[in-house]
Amino acid sequence: MPRKPPPTKSRTAAGAISQLRIIGGRWRGRKVAFAPIEGLRPTGDRLRETLFNWLQFHLPGARCLDLFAGSGALGLEALSRGAAAVDFVELDRGAAQMLRQQLDLLQAEGARVHNCPAQVFLEQPGEAWDVIFVDPPFAGDLWANTLQALVAGDRIRPGAFIYVESPRSTPIPTPADWRLEKEKHAGQVCMRLFRA
Repeated sequence: MPRKPPPTKSRTAAGAISQLRIIGGRWRGRKVAFAPIEGLRPTGDRLRETLFNWLQFHLPGARCLDLFAGSGALGLEALSRGAAAVDFVELDRGAAQMLRQQLDLLQAEGARVHNCPAQVFLEQPGEAWDVIFVDPPFAGDLWANTLQALVAGDRIRPGAFIYVESPRSTPIPTPADWRLEKEKHAGQVCMRLFRA
C-alpha cells in the first residue's frame, strides 16, 4: 500500500501526539496537533506546497470542502491562505474532536467540523463549494462512490476545483465535463486537480 512520510510526533504526558506544520498564509509555520489514529496519513509538506501553488489564485474568498479531513491539513492550509469557509468532514470521533480543538486554538473563522461519513454529509442540502479536497484512506476503495455522491449532491459550483489524491495505479472515474488541470506523481502517490 502506498505510504506517505510519517508525521512528526511530540511526547506529552498523554503519550504521543502527531503534529503537522502549516506551510503558507497567515498561520505559516504554526504547528497543529492531530489524533494519532491508525491509517491517518496527512498530505506531506512537499505535496501540499505543490497543491497550493496550483490553487493560490483561487483560494481567497473561496468556500472549500475537506472530505476525509483526518488531520485537517488541506482545509487548514486553505483557511490560512484566505479561504472564506471550510467544511471539514471526518468520520472518526477522536480526529474530529482534535480538529475542533486546533481550530479553536487558531481562532479560525468560517470552519465547521462534521463528524459523519462523507457519503452521509454529501446527501445533505447546503451551499455549493469552490474548492473540494478528496483524499480518502488509501486502504479503502472510496474514490468512485465519493465522486459519484459529490456530483449527485449538486453542490459543486461551475468552475470549481476538485483535488483528488490516490495511489498512482488507482483509476479515477470522473464526469465527462470535468477537465484535468494538473497531475503529478510523487512516489506511489498521484495528485490530480480537476475543474468542473
